[in-house]
Amino acid sequence: MLRKHLLRTVFSVALISLSGVGSVHASEAQPALEEPSLLERYSNSAQDLILKGFELIGINYRFGGTNPDTGLDCSGFVQIVFKEAMGILLPRSAREQSQVGAVIDRDELKAGDLVFFNTMRHAFSHVGIYLGDNRFLHAPRTGAEIRVEDMRQSYWIQRYNGARRLLTR
Repeated sequence: MLRKHLLRTVFSVALISLSGVGSVHASEAQPALEEPSLLERYSNSAQDLILKGFELIGINYRFGGTNPDTGLDCSGFVQIVFKEAMGILLPRSAREQSQVGAVIDRDELKAGDLVFFNTMRHAFSHVGIYLGDNRFLHAPRTGAEIRVEDMRQSYWIQRYNGARRLLTR
């Protein structure tokens, strides 16, 4: 299991690197003493979130789960990622998490934003972390593992409820 988890993490980090999230070109490098720009700070924060999320790929879903050792549900996954990567303490449920941060339109999504879906016949019943390129990371359901999904799949299109931005830098 550990080897499978490590291989998924390495593959996921490689995937995000190839997609350009968090990449810096030599011409964009800042001198060591200069304060990073707002965009660079946001990108670094989003990258930290995504890398922490990728560490949890392969963890089993568990309804009500808040511990990676025993399993995580969607909001428990998001809660742990934000706490460990950013020190941000989020509420426990997806519905409560949907009340935090700035409301953003789908066409304004950036890596690190929270995306919400109606998967249990009520709004904001599911949450994930947006990765960019219409993909998000989440704990899907009983019997599944934390994984990356494409928001362009009809299932997710039909159930999309909105997004929130928590990262301001």
